Amino acid sequence: MIIRKYTDSDNLQWVRCRVLSLLDTAYFDNVLREKEHYQNPSIELVAEVDGKIIGLIDVEYEIERGTVCYYNKQLGGVIRNLAVLPEYRKLGIATVLLNEAIRSLKVNEIERVEVWTRDDKWVNDWYKNRGFSFKKFYLHVYTESDECDEIVKVKVEKLHVCNCFAHYVGENTEEIKSKFKRIHKCNLYELYL
Repeated sequence: MIIRKYTDSDNLQWVRCRVLSLLDTAYFDNVLREKEHYQNPSIELVAEVDGKIIGLIDVEYEIERGTVCYYNKQLGGVIRNLAVLPEYRKLGIATVLLNEAIRSLKVNEIERVEVWTRDDKWVNDWYKNRGFSFKKFYLHVYTESDECDEIVKVKVEKLHVCNCFAHYVGENTEEIKSKFKRIHKCNLYELYL
């Protein structure tokens, strides 16, 4: 296995790796048709075996505090994507990708890294086991059909909202959880480098 920088020619394999890696997670429907590009500097790495991309990590980082991270006391970075194909999991590939990204972040004088992730226990445990500390959470709320009427008022005649995605940042999370079928807790973790 080699860890190397992402190149534009990797786009299709990167997308495939990300999609297949997320299918058994709470992000199963967070599908991209092409790789994201970032407004700020970034570390974009792939893990490759026999010409096949089996893992990836993207970390966007700041050159000015508060431009990327939620917390802005020090220069930081945010893990935008970290994925390993299911058949290559539990081999330490994600850890190797993370460690290489951290090494590059330190070279760029980045002092901390954040990640937002949903409520998959194994994913949250993975971050905790690598020294990340839980900071806060909010809810991702997905609604369908009549549920949409609870949160959206349509102002256009004959227009019906069928699906909706929203962030709930309030205190009454139990009420929100009882009202809607699909809710995900989105957790913020932080690691000082």
